[in-house]
Amino acid sequence: MNPPYTHTQQPEQIAWWQWHRHLYNWVIGLADSRHGGAALFALSFAESSFFPVPPDVLLGPLALGSPRKWFRFALSCSIASVLGGIFGYMIGMFLWSIIGDWVISHMAWAGLTEANFQIFQQWYDKHDFKIVFLCGFTPIPYKVCTISAGIAEIHFIGFLIASTTSRSARFFLVAGLFGWKGEAIRPFIEKYFNLLSLIFAVLLIGGFLVIKWLG
Repeated sequence: MNPPYTHTQQPEQIAWWQWHRHLYNWVIGLADSRHGGAALFALSFAESSFFPVPPDVLLGPLALGSPRKWFRFALSCSIASVLGGIFGYMIGMFLWSIIGDWVISHMAWAGLTEANFQIFQQWYDKHDFKIVFLCGFTPIPYKVCTISAGIAEIHFIGFLIASTTSRSARFFLVAGLFGWKGEAIRPFIEKYFNLLSLIFAVLLIGGFLVIKWLG
């Protein structure tokens, strides 16, 4: 009979080139440290306005590493994301005329391209803040959504309600699933980690492709 999986189990040897697996192990370690919550808050805030990596990559492992804290992690991630979204909205409304050309020239890697902003402008012309619900819950790059919402000057209260609802629903779902199963699903994740990483990358890239397809 195999012994139950525990934190003290010896980790398998990992090739140096599997950097994403090393990152996963490091993130799992953050769950029991005093830096995990702060790192999650910072990542969630940054992703809503300029950073390309979604906070789910940290939220899931943190909830997996400390299942009892899943609600705290989800709440922190949601609050930070909404605040970051407000920051992105303000960038679009008040600073875009000053920094817009520089951002488009230097931050295309984060999805901040002129083509993407034009597509979002068309969406907002048709649907106003309702499009924020879709962006907040799906892999569509949220930072492009928040900044373009400010550029389009959509109704701020509507933007805030849509952001809060969609981002909270997404992060509480992710953290709740990991917190609910906790240690029970950790062996599965670690066994198929490379495949799951590939699927996540496909979804992330797919978010950018959805913009072009719907546009």
